[in-house]
Amino acid sequence: MSANPLVQMRGVKVHFALPRGEVVRAVDGVDVMLEPGEAVGLVGESGSGKSTLARALLRLLPLTAGEVWFDGKPLHRLPERELRPLRREMQMVFQDPMASLNPRMRIADILAEPLLVHGIARGRQAQLAAARLLERVGLPQEYLNRYPHEFSGGQRQRICIARAIATQPRLLVADEPTSALDLSIRAQIHALLRQLQQEMNMAILFVTHDLHAVRQVCLRVMVMYLGKIVEVAPVERLFTAPAHPYTQTLLDAVLEPVPSKARRPRRLPSGEVPTAIRVPTGCRFHTRCPYAQERCRLEEPALQPVGEAHHVACHFPLW
Repeated sequence: MSANPLVQMRGVKVHFALPRGEVVRAVDGVDVMLEPGEAVGLVGESGSGKSTLARALLRLLPLTAGEVWFDGKPLHRLPERELRPLRREMQMVFQDPMASLNPRMRIADILAEPLLVHGIARGRQAQLAAARLLERVGLPQEYLNRYPHEFSGGQRQRICIARAIATQPRLLVADEPTSALDLSIRAQIHALLRQLQQEMNMAILFVTHDLHAVRQVCLRVMVMYLGKIVEVAPVERLFTAPAHPYTQTLLDAVLEPVPSKARRPRRLPSGEVPTAIRVPTGCRFHTRCPYAQERCRLEEPALQPVGEAHHVACHFPLW
């Protein structure tokens, strides 16, 4: 890692208070670092805190504790007037493209809006820029005068991506951008994101539960469970030598077109996923882990190196 990361999150916590005095610990002490131009995946089951962490990074949700730095600037304490100029450098693609597009606006106006808001272009120049953005994501200019309901899910997501890159951001947060799409369309969107990331030297935080998607888009991956990062590794190393039992569980859930005869026997977790309201003591995965021992129930593991650029939070790694 360089001495000047694009994004650095330190000890980030995002808790939500419930009416009866209970607290949901959605994100509970997380450190994240992204380099300029780096594509990083954030994976985990539903309820692990992935989307909450992504929104906290962009300050769409308030922090309970911790710090978020972007290009050396403290996002966690900037007033709104100082934060707004940085918004153009940090954009987001949401899971549901139809819900994130105004159904009453033409595509030309949707794509021109961020240019107007940030004072990048107006009038004829904004309309020309909208046409170029549409072509950049593989859609013809003829679509500019149409409305969101006239497109397929994959086309709408391309439009959302075009809007996100309109301001030439340095960071793109993609929150489950293909989970609602067919498999063939997913592959096209993954390829588009990878192409744009390389052309623009843009950092991507790719949030997903789909490990295949991570392999197509990212070079590094972080695994999240119940509000904590439990493993960080280069993508190929994670697939070939996972160190955390939870990561192995996620990999075992991936269907293979031709299952390998040499694949290790599965030791599936038992029990239900704990709630973030009542987080288990010690290792948060110990209630489901087939390898758990007494130490796991008492002592919370910290992220420790187990190889080059490979860290795991486990008292008894798989190797």
